[in-house]
Amino acid sequence: MKIKDGIINPSRVVFSDHHDERPAASDVSLLVIHNISLPPGQFGGGYIEQFFTGQLNPKAHPFFEEIHQMRVSSHLMISREGEVIQFVPLHRRAWHAGLSSFQGVERCNDYSIGIELEGTDTVPYTEAQYRALQQVTLAIQANYPRITLGRIVGHNDIAPFRKTDPGPAFNWQKYRTMLCE
Repeated sequence: MKIKDGIINPSRVVFSDHHDERPAASDVSLLVIHNISLPPGQFGGGYIEQFFTGQLNPKAHPFFEEIHQMRVSSHLMISREGEVIQFVPLHRRAWHAGLSSFQGVERCNDYSIGIELEGTDTVPYTEAQYRALQQVTLAIQANYPRITLGRIVGHNDIAPFRKTDPGPAFNWQKYRTMLCE
């Protein structure tokens, strides 16, 4: 995988308006792994793309009535099949971390890249997702060398009283081993 102008290639690009300028683009030094499923616990259907682009129909599912007006995004999402979908160029600030702090530095969106895995805290992730995540992570690390293994975290690590993802179903040991192959 290669990165040019903040875009991962190959990826399917679905631009979101839910982003803005980073305070300092050169400060990108953290990678945050998330999970998402819409409706909760269900996969497929295109609802995540609709959510990150502000197109989610509140009438399509009762849960969507609660979230359809939220303005959130992630840089990337990896589907259950391992497809990489990009919503925000990596040099821009995506709105994925919310109220957050890492090693005493708040506002993680300012200096992080967010990757969503289509999944839940309790359903095992697919081999295709791990392979795609490995390739994406290595490309990101090659372009953002301040993102070391110690600076790859879960959403739960930067918002521990608020978030649980990527959850116990995510195999951190497997992922980190893959990064060192």
